[in-house]
Amino acid sequence: MKPRDRSQGHQPAREPAGREGLRATHAPPTRAIVILPERRDHADEAGAAPRTGEAKLAEAVSLAEAIGLDVAQALIVPLRRLVPATLIGAGKVEEIAGIARIHDVEVVIVDYPVSPVQQRNLEKAWSAKVLDRTGLILEIFGERAQTREGRLQVELAHLNYQKSRLVRSWTHLERQRGGFGFLGGPGETQIEADRRQIQARIYKIEGDLERVRKMRAGHRAERKRVPRPIVALVGYTNAGKSTLFNRLTGSKILAKDMLFATLDPTLRRVRLPHGEEAILSDTVGFISDLPTTLVAAFRATLEEVLEADLILHVRDIASAETLEQAADVTEVLAELGINPGEGRRIVEVWNKIDLVPSAQREALGHRAESAEPRAVLVSAESGEGLPALLAAIEEALTGGRPTVTVELGADQLGAAPWLYRNTEVLERNDDPETGSARLKVRVAEKRLAPFREWAQREHVAVAAEMRKSA
Repeated sequence: MKPRDRSQGHQPAREPAGREGLRATHAPPTRAIVILPERRDHADEAGAAPRTGEAKLAEAVSLAEAIGLDVAQALIVPLRRLVPATLIGAGKVEEIAGIARIHDVEVVIVDYPVSPVQQRNLEKAWSAKVLDRTGLILEIFGERAQTREGRLQVELAHLNYQKSRLVRSWTHLERQRGGFGFLGGPGETQIEADRRQIQARIYKIEGDLERVRKMRAGHRAERKRVPRPIVALVGYTNAGKSTLFNRLTGSKILAKDMLFATLDPTLRRVRLPHGEEAILSDTVGFISDLPTTLVAAFRATLEEVLEADLILHVRDIASAETLEQAADVTEVLAELGINPGEGRRIVEVWNKIDLVPSAQREALGHRAESAEPRAVLVSAESGEGLPALLAAIEEALTGGRPTVTVELGADQLGAAPWLYRNTEVLERNDDPETGSARLKVRVAEKRLAPFREWAQREHVAVAAEMRKSA
């Protein structure tokens, strides 16, 4: 395939904040080449949606640009057989070496697993740093992490990745922010790392993250004392989760058209149509071939998803890759033990409908109505469809709750505020002649026992048997 030349008219990606450790702020962006070795003799896994090489290459370029690399050229390299020493054939190695010299390239991104031996040989042949897909994603995560917890999780993933590759640079341990030393910075010389030192650091981080996990568990226990359900946003990176989060909660967290704009989890309250509040959690975006080291390292964060009462799977419905992206998200959820086919409450949010041609809107609406899990069409950017989404969230959270009708005499109205704080008041009818009130409320399962205790304590008459609402 003819390489895609990006050297003319290409606007370098804006230099992200926090990259001081990678390059001087006045220096030009690092030049890079992106190559996609494509195995033509291997079909995609059974059941997986096929992806075109062009789509995979475009995503790899986006990943490179996400850390400010200036991609001079991107090309697909047909891979008929794996070469143990260099992954790709000698002819292609030499061709890419020539491209690297022409464009003064410092980094070559290989969107494929590269062994330590292959990495060393390719770096020697190309006189440039070589990053495979896992290394590139780790670099992005290292830059995006803002909290101490996020940085610990990324460093743990990085160390586990590098442990098997005989680490040659310890610059990432000297840095307080930014990536993890692949692209340069202080300490450029190669240093042989001591495995015992790496393992000691891993044990230290694992201990710190275990304390984080216990702290999060404590926070979740505190939240369970207040009857607010947890709703977790998940989805492919850049599907619009953070924009949707901001729309629903009125927050101003970072929401940009870039991969992995959000890394650290954020929790905010959101008000549902009938007045009840839920806790909305924004999480890290998923991606195809997400390194298993990252899934393991971020488990403390992703426990928010495991503990959620409802999961919103946000999809970029305007993307040509929407089905493939959805399959990737489902795969990661399965790794966490969440299977949509086993009764887990999931609502699909088909986002970016403002980018869908009007001629396709009606057919898309029909598909959403019959989708399983249920689906809601929205535009987080314009706000279109958000009332329907809030209604769907409320129905998913409360549709199976028992509904109770209670009678409050005139001398019992002082007990009514408890109902507003601890149940969902659906209807209230006051009798002006007697001063009494009749309230129809929906009670969360975890509030049933407190409700019974309240009714007994206040001598409240339950006018109807507790039953499941339709």
